[in-house]
Amino acid sequence: MTGSGQPRVVVIYNRDFEGAEADPENRAREDVENVATHLMRVLDAHDCVPSALGVHDDVFEVVDELRRRVPDVVFNLCESISGDSRFEPLLPLLLEKEGIAYTGSGPLALSLALHKHKAKELLRARGVPTPEAVYVTQPGQVVSVPFPAIVKPAREDASVGIYSESVVADAAAMQARVAHVIAQYRQPALVERYIEGREVYVSLLGRPSGPPEVLPFFEIDFSALPPDRPRIVSFEGKWMESSVEYEGTKPVPCHLDAAQAAAVTAAARGAWDALELRDYGRVDIRLAADGTPFVIDVNPNCDLSHEAGGFSRAARAGGLAYDEIVARILELALARRQHADTTPLAIRSRGPQPPVPTPERSPVSGGAATEGDEAAPRSVV
Repeated sequence: MTGSGQPRVVVIYNRDFEGAEADPENRAREDVENVATHLMRVLDAHDCVPSALGVHDDVFEVVDELRRRVPDVVFNLCESISGDSRFEPLLPLLLEKEGIAYTGSGPLALSLALHKHKAKELLRARGVPTPEAVYVTQPGQVVSVPFPAIVKPAREDASVGIYSESVVADAAAMQARVAHVIAQYRQPALVERYIEGREVYVSLLGRPSGPPEVLPFFEIDFSALPPDRPRIVSFEGKWMESSVEYEGTKPVPCHLDAAQAAAVTAAARGAWDALELRDYGRVDIRLAADGTPFVIDVNPNCDLSHEAGGFSRAARAGGLAYDEIVARILELALARRQHADTTPLAIRSRGPQPPVPTPERSPVSGGAATEGDEAAPRSVV
């Protein structure tokens, strides 16, 4: 990155994991604090002026604090509020109202990706292959989906609510799992045709113009998974290091022939466009026996963990260090600042406006930081 300015960057992350330590699935929310802490080190090494801001229940208090800090950009790691993923789009909406640039996808993409049945409707309308599914709002609802099927909470991510028992072979098991999901997660269930085959992760990195860059593919090696377990990445497989699922679901480089790679790329970019993702994201795909790449999940603002995160792993395979990923994402967001981009029509129509009170700041600059950089982070509040 070039320039001599020192952009003020506020790293925002959710703190709704605090006080919920008894919930084993809280692990999916707790990890975001580790990402924020490491990201602070990287930003500090890149001549930014970083600070962190944890989000509890009061998002308006967060907005007030941002007004005091006057950031050039917010690095948005907030994935839920009050333990509810439905509120993930709320903070980006408020940031847009305040005219504060932020990283990652906007509220529409976040909402669509979270509500899986709506995402599927859009994917099908755009011709992107995705397994047929039924949105189930109450136990006992008639469901017509081929077996085997997989039963998921309708609006969770990070494999929350997905276990070996989620893959069902008949109507009785399906109805039992639907009832469990509705009762346990207090939300509808999604019953989806289960696609047996390779599970491929496609990480995408935005560019100032044109389609996103597709990073090297990874897939899940299920070979060490016990034969009685379905070939899925369950919550245990993603988060519980001591489980057989964790040991049996390892990400490895994915090698496809040219035709398969082109089909997977087209499906991933099609999902990115359909849901209007930006900056960075990951699309999860299952390759059916006939080679069809079925999109099973779309992840805007995906995990940015510098060690175990799938996105950073794919970036390293593509020759991009962690600090380069951060730089790319920040530059995309900085270009969306109100005083660095085209003024929206709604603002232009008001006539001449007073000068922006803060000086123009150039994109992030500084020397390269490495993943092992031990520069002390600023305090996370």
